[in-house]
Amino acid sequence: MAQELLTTFDTELGEVALVPGTGGIFEVRLNDELIFSRKEASRFPESKELKQLIRDRIAPDRNLGHSDRPVANN
Repeated sequence: MAQELLTTFDTELGEVALVPGTGGIFEVRLNDELIFSRKEASRFPESKELKQLIRDRIAPDRNLGHSDRPVANN
């Protein structure tokens, strides 16, 4: 996931840091702002979801291509 974010936002993100935790913590922060918490959401994020959350904060006019397409309802 970290590599995918770096590839997608190659000019906007300087780094992606992985910080070990305990108890199943998985949080995504952007400039110290919590943008996703596994604990709060009771699930892991999809890469599409993370890309959209990050894009909305650092490059709101950017098109993410297939990641911007809505998920088909089954």
